[in-house]
Amino acid sequence: MSAPVSTFVNLRWGFVACGVIWTALQVYLIHSYGFTWYVAFTDSVISSVALAGACWLIDNTLRFYQPSKSSYLNLLIWCALLAGICLAISRFALPQIIGDGEYFVFVIKSLIIRYFTNFLAIGWMAMISLVWYAQQDNKENEKRKAEAEKLAKEAELYNLRQQLQPHFLFNSLNSINALIGFKPEEARKMIHQLSDFLRGTLKKDDQQQVTLNEELAHLQLYLDIEKVRFGHRLQTEISCDEQCRTAVMPPLLLQPVVENAIKFGLYDTTGDVVVSLRGEVDEGYLVIIVQNPYDPQTAKPRQGTGFGLSGMQRRLYLIYTRNDLVETYVNDNIFTTIIKIPQP
Repeated sequence: MSAPVSTFVNLRWGFVACGVIWTALQVYLIHSYGFTWYVAFTDSVISSVALAGACWLIDNTLRFYQPSKSSYLNLLIWCALLAGICLAISRFALPQIIGDGEYFVFVIKSLIIRYFTNFLAIGWMAMISLVWYAQQDNKENEKRKAEAEKLAKEAELYNLRQQLQPHFLFNSLNSINALIGFKPEEARKMIHQLSDFLRGTLKKDDQQQVTLNEELAHLQLYLDIEKVRFGHRLQTEISCDEQCRTAVMPPLLLQPVVENAIKFGLYDTTGDVVVSLRGEVDEGYLVIIVQNPYDPQTAKPRQGTGFGLSGMQRRLYLIYTRNDLVETYVNDNIFTTIIKIPQP
């Protein structure tokens, strides 16, 4: 049984207990006026059953219909009418059942007290039901809003990842096409590497984090493909100790960062380029530092250094709701990207 349902059931049992206590007090009060226990019990039970029926009716009305603030007057009138119906039952039904002249006089004299007692009881029930069901509606609205935001976030994460793949895929296919004529073995090797890379990409889910070791294994597939494209010009240095290799992170996060490093390190140069990646665990964060040579005279990256970094930064924001997890700067013609992944 869920918590809201359990609380609702407990609340109902609480009202039943209050009704039993009120009936017992009414029996004692009527008996103290000199009437027999039978008269007191009959009066109390019939009056309480009528009042309970009115409270049940107002509760079920508010369960399916939440009045606006401008309709509160109508709710007040509804409570007054129900209190009047309970009073009519006491006025006309009780004397017929009990048939005592002295008791009839007692009923007539107590009508005002009975009416306001019924009105207050029904009014309290209406107020409690109004607050309770309003809270339940708010919780349901918040739940639906959270689910909608979650679906929107997942859709955006999926879209970000899908935007990264075509660019890399087209480059790889162009390289394979260029290799087929004079290096068919290299082309076949690259096709197998591309197949393994894409298969691993399809299996990843942003909601399931992977270890840095798993991410580096997938990154190596990408680097193997790029090394076929660029040959000896592309060199990589990866240094991570055993502690940080077991740290967790969102999957497929490093590939666009390294792709960005290769793009601005190799595309506008003719010499060899070293792209380095270093990982360490520092104060509850997995810190990943990616560096590549950068020539401001030829590269001239736009603000944000391209979709790779901006897309990766957007993914981190959607997952961790933080904008301070990525830093980039240039020093001595070395472009550095620092990524911080919070650890559980």
